[in-house]
Formats: sequence, structure tokens, C-alpha cells
Amino acid sequence: MPAPMWQAAGFADAALRAVLEVIDRRRPVTQLHGLLAAGLVDSVLSANRRAADDGAAAVLCRLRLQVVGAPERFAAAEVFGSYRRGRRTHAIACRIELVTGRRWQVVALHIG
Repeated sequence: MPAPMWQAAGFADAALRAVLEVIDRRRPVTQLHGLLAAGLVDSVLSANRRAADDGAAAVLCRLRLQVVGAPERFAAAEVFGSYRRGRRTHAIACRIELVTGRRWQVVALHIG
């Protein structure tokens, strides 16, 4: 796997773990600013209110990354995976893109 894909995968892993920790109230929501595009933080906050309060923490299990567009001009990726909460397994997906300054940002997010 080329180095930019490793960097994107590492970013996606860290960003989605942070999102799950905010939903579980183990991390303050302010730590998502910069990782997520404007407006997505609100969707995480609504998931925070809907999260089952069974005491089980969400654990990211598996992630896969698919390049969007031509691989030689790698600037976006679709990320999909699963996380566990207690005995249940849920889906999570996002799109990440390179933004100014060559840093990654989550621009779309779906939490199942």
C-alpha cells in the first residue's frame, strides 16, 4: 500500500475512534473540531443523545479504505467498517478528503 494510503488509513482510524469516544462521552466534543467538516459535529452530538446508555463502550473493530478517483491523484477515500457496543455490532462509514495544507478531514459520516 502506498504511503498516502497508510496516512489516510491512520487518520480515518484515529478520527472514527475519536467520534465513538465523543458519543460515549469519554472525550470532549471540542476535540472533533478540525477532524470533521463543519456541520458533522452536530450529527455526532445527536448520536451522542441517541446512544444506548447500557454502560458498554463502543469499540472500533475493523476499517477498510477505498480510494475515490484515480489512485495516482489520491485526494479522497471512502472508509467503512464496524464497531461493537456490548454484544451488538454496528456499521460506521465516512468519506475523508485532503483539505488545504494537505491534511485529512472527515467530510461525510454515517453511524449505524
